[in-house]
Amino acid sequence: MNANQLLEFEDVTMAFGGNKRNPDGVVALENLSLQIRDDEPKIIAIAGESGSGKTTLARLGLAMIKPTGGRVIFRRRDLWAMSNDERREYRREVQAIFQDPFAVYNPFYTVDRLLLTPIRTFKLAKDRADARQLMEEALEKVGLRAGEVLGRYPHQLSGGQRQRIVVARSLLLQPKIIIADEPVSMIDASLRANILTKLKELRDDFGISLLYITHDLATAHQISDQIFILYRGRVVEVGDATTVIQNPQHPYTQLLVSSIPRPDPERRWEGTVEIPLQELSSGGDRAGCLFRHRCPQRMAECETTPGDYRGGYGQSVACYLYKENGAP
Repeated sequence: MNANQLLEFEDVTMAFGGNKRNPDGVVALENLSLQIRDDEPKIIAIAGESGSGKTTLARLGLAMIKPTGGRVIFRRRDLWAMSNDERREYRREVQAIFQDPFAVYNPFYTVDRLLLTPIRTFKLAKDRADARQLMEEALEKVGLRAGEVLGRYPHQLSGGQRQRIVVARSLLLQPKIIIADEPVSMIDASLRANILTKLKELRDDFGISLLYITHDLATAHQISDQIFILYRGRVVEVGDATTVIQNPQHPYTQLLVSSIPRPDPERRWEGTVEIPLQELSSGGDRAGCLFRHRCPQRMAECETTPGDYRGGYGQSVACYLYKENGAP
């Protein structure tokens, strides 16, 4: 194991709802491996349609659920074999930003409480004045003025302000990683660019890596260094984010990219293609290429599970169309 690995998903599988008839249950994530280095802060996008396993990956990374196979490792320690002190340090260094900025607030308290809680929990300040200064500095880093937001209730702020306060809360703990699960999907389009800029600044100005969970390839293209494309819990394409989105190789990635809305009134947008419900059932067939039932380039070989091959632009692609290229 590389000493510079900060967070690592090592051949991780997650299944839910096993029973006697179907001991494997519904497989939400299958044999996923991913590494975030301590010395190379980056934004890694995890993309795919609903049911692809994105949020399951986020929950695994936050130790909210234990994998049914493989390991999630932080600083060379299995998350589920940590001591109390190690788990506390992990909780400080790995923070989360969730989809709904309103859901993390208690409507009966001012937003000050959200910021004060980590300060008190981790004993970051010696007194109230010190705590106030930490809060003001954190808010300033995300482009907010303390006088405009402190003392207010969540409903008195915009969605963009609420989400930036959540980012400020994370910054108080000086984390190494932030796991952001659809952080802009419930924010007005006019405010998304501001939040995305702040997320990039976390990497550039503070050396924080992000796992950016999204169904939106447009925003993934805008801020990400690397992208993993998931389909039914399997990684089907991995590579430089710009390369993958501009030159998609896997037929599923091509389908996703074709669904990105374009500023062309003459072009009909067909929207996101949902995974058929029968494919998500507990009895769903997981042999072979999982996308073959929807793939326009299906061939007999797809009845067996493909390996990872080198795409035409250097990315890794789980598709027999690139078998002759060899391993990436």
